[in-house]
Amino acid sequence: MSSLVFLVPLALLLGGAALAAFLWSLKSGQYEDLDGAAERILLDGKDDQIRTDERSAQPDQPTAQNIPVKRRQF
Repeated sequence: MSSLVFLVPLALLLGGAALAAFLWSLKSGQYEDLDGAAERILLDGKDDQIRTDERSAQPDQPTAQNIPVKRRQF
């Protein structure tokens, strides 16, 4: 019983601190752009790689873009 005198105020204090941290993060805009970082990681180096591949590809060599594809019609 004597431990409850210590633990209940401690729990209330920690809960209040967590609530204050959450409200601060809302106010500072931490939840505004949830998808931006995930998209930046996926698309970060691909633009540079595509530009490099376009420069290095010679038109007389067959690539996936200039090979004609015969499609079956059913």
